[in-house]
Amino acid sequence: MALNRFILSSTRRALSTYNSKNVPIKQTQLFINNEFVPAQSGKRFEVINPATGDTVCDVAEADAADVDIAVAAAKEAFQFGSPWRTMDASQRGLLMNKLADAIERDIDYIAALETVDNGKPFKDSKYVDCNLVINCLRYYAGWADKIHGKTIPSDGSTFVYTKHEPVGVVGAITPWNFPLLMAFWKMSPILACGNTCVLKVAEQTPLTALYIAKLALEVGFPPGVINILSGYGPTAGGAIAYHPDINKVGFTGSTEVGKIIQQASGASNLKRVTLELGGKSPNIIFNDCDLEQAVAGAHMGLFFNVGQCCCAGSRIYVQEGIYEKFVKRMVEKAEARVLGDPFDPKTNHGPQIDDVQLDKIMALIETGKAQGANLETGGSRFGDKGYFVQPTVFSDVKDHMDISTTEIFGPVMQIASFKDTDEVIERANNTDYGLAAAVFSKNVDTIHHVTSALKAGKIWVNTYNVLVCQSPFGGYKQSGFGRDLGEYALSHYTEVKCVTTAIPQKNS
Repeated sequence: MALNRFILSSTRRALSTYNSKNVPIKQTQLFINNEFVPAQSGKRFEVINPATGDTVCDVAEADAADVDIAVAAAKEAFQFGSPWRTMDASQRGLLMNKLADAIERDIDYIAALETVDNGKPFKDSKYVDCNLVINCLRYYAGWADKIHGKTIPSDGSTFVYTKHEPVGVVGAITPWNFPLLMAFWKMSPILACGNTCVLKVAEQTPLTALYIAKLALEVGFPPGVINILSGYGPTAGGAIAYHPDINKVGFTGSTEVGKIIQQASGASNLKRVTLELGGKSPNIIFNDCDLEQAVAGAHMGLFFNVGQCCCAGSRIYVQEGIYEKFVKRMVEKAEARVLGDPFDPKTNHGPQIDDVQLDKIMALIETGKAQGANLETGGSRFGDKGYFVQPTVFSDVKDHMDISTTEIFGPVMQIASFKDTDEVIERANNTDYGLAAAVFSKNVDTIHHVTSALKAGKIWVNTYNVLVCQSPFGGYKQSGFGRDLGEYALSHYTEVKCVTTAIPQKNS
């Protein structure tokens, strides 16, 4: 309760300065080689506030020509003997910590900018997204001088050691649902390992990343190390995916686009690729669970960020003994959500990102009703401006229904019942995705059995959406491959070099 009072008080202080009509836009140009520059074509595109549908500003529209210039700058910054390559690893970590400090200093402005750009409630932008960005930077700053190889006791008169070297120029392509956070899930290990970066941010939400570029310049990153482009996927994103001088691409987004990026790697220079893609994650609620804990976890697992989470627990399987009670409680919690102005401290449910996403969600809701699912609450658009969708709960959902197989990416909960453990494991795994899953139970044997059987990269037990920088995140099957976060992410941004030297005589 004390923490909630602090957050509310701090939010109100920040909102005495910022609101939906009073967030100054400070950077709208591309950031290449430590300079803010217009697009080569001169083109710009509009950025829309999802809460109002109004134009916030316009920003430079990068395309292939701008990607070429940014990659050339990143390649130059990575040259053998460059200031970045010769910098002590501990100094790299210090720069990252300075960037984290600058973000913390400007956190109210950055959170307000994220809210205007993305629509999420201000308190979420500040206390979730921005705080997690700062934590991620500081975590990987600590790794910068701890990435090293081994000496190997090999056969013969040789001295053998390995080095973990940066891969080189890395292209990062990030989504709109957590704009700044996803950028730093990529950039933090990229920088810690000593790479240079060309970041293409989602066209819906470019503003916070462009402002962070200003902070990177302020704290002293060398020219060319960080390059940030606003632009569209098929043009700027495609140019990154196919570019012959990019050594690695990290992508977070849809499975459909992930497949295109993988194909682009094979058609170009076989650049390394990691993909964090879509999901249709099962959340399994057993009879013996703590019901209120399960209700809170399932609610957060679906409605957090208005369902715009790749790991959203959207397939909820509830054992028959508690099914009716569970549905009733989920409806009550959904109907208690507060929709409205994201700058209002009481709001906990913002808009969807744009009209395209809104239309997709509404179409799937109609499909759910037509296919026989029971609409318990919601199901309609909210308000007469912006892209709001009522929190929606379906019960009696069958596995073949479109709402049970399609990633909705919106505030639409689907609840199904099950009888026994073997049945629910089979149903939970019957999907092309494998990003996340959850189990709610008090039985240790059940927990271990089910978590072992589930085909997913991230599994929560008696909680949901706990995402911290120390633990890895990524999926099985068509949810992608590779891992963000934790020590595991570092391996994607380094090459292992083995050096074998002949010596006159080996002694133990």
